[in-house]
Amino acid sequence: MSAPVSAHYCETALDIAEGPLALACRLARSGAFSDYMVYENQGIWSFAAGRLAELRLSPAGMELTCGPLVRHLPLAEGLPGVGSLLAGLPLRGWRAYGWARFELADVLSGATLPEDSGDLLFLMVPASEVRITDCRVLLRASDEERLKHLAGLVRSDPGPPALTEARLTLNAEDHGNYRAAVATAVAAIEAGHLEKVVLSREVTVPYTVDLAASYYAGRHHNTPARSFLLDLGGLRAAGFSPETILEATGDGQVTTTPLAGTRARTGSPHTDARLRADLLSDPKEIHEHAISVRLACDELASVCGTVHVRDFMTVQERGSVQHLASAVSGRLRSGHGPWHALAAVFPAVTATGIPKQTARNLIREVELTPRGLYAGAVLTCDDDGALDAALVLRTIYQDTDRTWLRAGAGVVRHSRPEREHEETCEKLNSVTRHLVPGE
Repeated sequence: MSAPVSAHYCETALDIAEGPLALACRLARSGAFSDYMVYENQGIWSFAAGRLAELRLSPAGMELTCGPLVRHLPLAEGLPGVGSLLAGLPLRGWRAYGWARFELADVLSGATLPEDSGDLLFLMVPASEVRITDCRVLLRASDEERLKHLAGLVRSDPGPPALTEARLTLNAEDHGNYRAAVATAVAAIEAGHLEKVVLSREVTVPYTVDLAASYYAGRHHNTPARSFLLDLGGLRAAGFSPETILEATGDGQVTTTPLAGTRARTGSPHTDARLRADLLSDPKEIHEHAISVRLACDELASVCGTVHVRDFMTVQERGSVQHLASAVSGRLRSGHGPWHALAAVFPAVTATGIPKQTARNLIREVELTPRGLYAGAVLTCDDDGALDAALVLRTIYQDTDRTWLRAGAGVVRHSRPEREHEETCEKLNSVTRHLVPGE
């Protein structure tokens, strides 16, 4: 049920002793909220719950609902239309939280999907919000009563975390056609149809999993660029995103951070240093990374003035793996906003391929199931023009019937099916080691 809409949020700040991760997970596990999202962004953790407003994009079009206000736009408006709808919200200081499925790219490129395909993008402006740093929280709510309830939950004595130390084991071996799919992709690349494609495979978790507890356990052992936990818009997931698809500031600066090229992290400093040196000298990995950065530059150049690359081909540690990483930045040209920039770079080159359309066609041909949230985005956007979109990888997915994982690897001309399969196992380890059993 939608909360009543007022022009301003009610706010208060509190000092806390509880850690941000512990508090965010406690709020998620409290049972007080039916729709919520936790999002970690560079030292600030946000917990958002309750729908003050919502925006849905489906094959039928876009719809914004905020109290009695309902507005529609056709799909032809594309992602900039999302920004136009949000700009009409009758409140100030809002931040929207939500997600975009990988298949959003299909409708944005003009493909026709069945109207019963469900939402491809979902955003919620929360009725209750908690922004958490190390020792302080900012509470925001649509009215004083909600604010009081939120403060009571934050102040309540958490006691010792009631999280089991047990962990599930999972065989991540390929029981499908992944190696054969990689061989098919290499043949397509050698025939000149494309330069790169990222192929993924799904692994079913044959146990009941406590999603919030697994997020808590996994975040202690991962080093993500962003992390998230959500039960929102019909999707449930917890993830440790290795990279951002887009970071946009309110003054028009935009950045995308492609990661491509991978080696394992073992926990042994000597072995990890050897693998790092191998990564930095591997022609296949360097080629895969360089062409990904090239496309990222071209994409941002379509909406920006001068585009520049910084920290080219540095190594970033992300949980059980290490990656080659770069940052590509620019300033939006007049008449362009953050949603134009997201449309230019979505879906991420590091989860699709080059050229993207050809890569997506091959992905649909050889992957056994639709990707859904995998390789899509979990994101926040603010009324001042800031937007932050995390690439959905290293994630646990859950619905009423099952729990599953998914991982992929970038395939180029010199790829070998066995090595690409091994890379998916290395990435899955960022999650599989930390699965906590549910009741």
